[in-house]
Amino acid sequence: MPFPVTTQGSQQTQLPQKHCGITSPNSLATLKPLGVFEEEEELQHRILIWGKLNNLVKEWIQEISESKNLPQSVIDNVGGKIFTFGSYGLRVHTKGANIDELYVAPRHVDRSDFFTSFYGKLKLQEKVKDLRAAEEAFVPGIKLCFAGIEINILFARLALQTIPEDLDLRDDSLLKNLDIRCIRSLNGCRVTDEFLHLVPNIDNFRLTLELSNSLEHVPFLLWEATYCHFCAQTLRMTPLLMISDRPS
Repeated sequence: MPFPVTTQGSQQTQLPQKHCGITSPNSLATLKPLGVFEEEEELQHRILIWGKLNNLVKEWIQEISESKNLPQSVIDNVGGKIFTFGSYGLRVHTKGANIDELYVAPRHVDRSDFFTSFYGKLKLQEKVKDLRAAEEAFVPGIKLCFAGIEINILFARLALQTIPEDLDLRDDSLLKNLDIRCIRSLNGCRVTDEFLHLVPNIDNFRLTLELSNSLEHVPFLLWEATYCHFCAQTLRMTPLLMISDRPS
């Protein structure tokens, strides 16, 4: 039975924080040898690939801007941005998992540009394999393997002249008068961002999803929604206790 906090003058004595779960967070380090977490080398490889694609996207958008005779002042600041979603966007992906990406472009870059000129730029990349386009899909996109990493790319054009680096996709005003295919493409990132803003303890939320994702019992989006609500309701519960009550 825990003792109450005692106060004597300006001094205050308090017991160490009690962890409401099966075990303390520190003991989760014992799970690392089991391969639950991604190794640092693979993580750095993914970051390197993301950086190369980010530069490629910005270069492509500038080329499109030049071809459409935009003022140089606009071209220099036109931007363009890659967002990630799904397990990678939440940083709960397992070893060898793919990356779901969304490329956001300004209003003068068309979807047809994405499936023609950008597809062509990808085709010229030496480390890109298995490149294929799904232009007529419900959520159109491009799939590829870049240096051994499977990547799914969606595209959205916003009604903005430039794309700032601090763009917040949760802003509902961005959806006004937007093409339905762009709205569908934005949904994954918007849901991911909303989850991360709703949970009070992001580290616990991520660790719980990472562990449950490795079990492969339930579709990942269902885990996201369930544990987002669960974390919001149980502020101090540890990931292992939440995992122990998972659906079978």
